[in-house]
Amino acid sequence: MENGFFITFEGADGSGKTTQLNNIKTFLQEKGFDVVTTFEPGATKTGEKIRNILLHSEDSVADSCEMFLFLADRAQHVEMFIKPALKQGKIVLCDRHTDSTIAYQGYGRGQNVELLKKLNQIAVNGLSPDLTLLFDVSTEIAQDRVGKDKDRMEAAGIEFHKKVRNGYLELLKENPERIKLINANNSIETVYNETKDIILNLVTNKRGKTNA
Repeated sequence: MENGFFITFEGADGSGKTTQLNNIKTFLQEKGFDVVTTFEPGATKTGEKIRNILLHSEDSVADSCEMFLFLADRAQHVEMFIKPALKQGKIVLCDRHTDSTIAYQGYGRGQNVELLKKLNQIAVNGLSPDLTLLFDVSTEIAQDRVGKDKDRMEAAGIEFHKKVRNGYLELLKENPERIKLINANNSIETVYNETKDIILNLVTNKRGKTNA
C-alpha cells in the first residue's frame, strides 16, 4: 500500500455490512476523502465470470474448486483494482476479502485453514487491510434477513453458516488489532454510528501521522 487506506467489511450474508459500506462511503466523501468501493468476488471483468460460477452454477462445484476460484478472483482484483486505487491515495472500502475465504471455505467447508492462509498470501501479494470491520449477527437473524431467494453460498444451510460465524470469531481472536467487532444485531443507525466512529478515528490518525 502507498498512501491510500484499505478497509474490509466482513460478516455473514444478512449482517448488513453492504448497507454500512455504502453509508460510510457517503460519509467519508462528505468529509472530503477520495473513496472507492469494491467487492469480492466479481469486481473485475474476469471476476464477473468467476462470480457467476461461484454463486449461480447449475453444476455441483467441488469444495477445492470453490476455494481456488475465490483465490483467483482475489488475485485479479488486488492487482487490477485495489493496489492501483491505493497508489492513487484513495480509501478503498471492500465488501469481503481474505477473511471471508478463511471463514467460509476454511471453517465452513472444512478446508485446511493454515493452507488457506498461505494461499491467501500468494493471492494478495503483500497486501493487507489496514482495518477489518466484522459485522457479527446471530445466524438465525442473518438467515431471516437474507430471505428465501438465496444464491448457492447463502443456501448452504444453517449449520454451515454457524461454522462460518465461529470462524470469523476465531479470526477476531487472532487479529485483535486489525479486526474490530461490531454487533450487527443492533439497529442500522446504531451500527452505522459505531462503524463511522471506528473508521474516522483510524483514518484521521493515519492521515495525521502521514502529514506530520
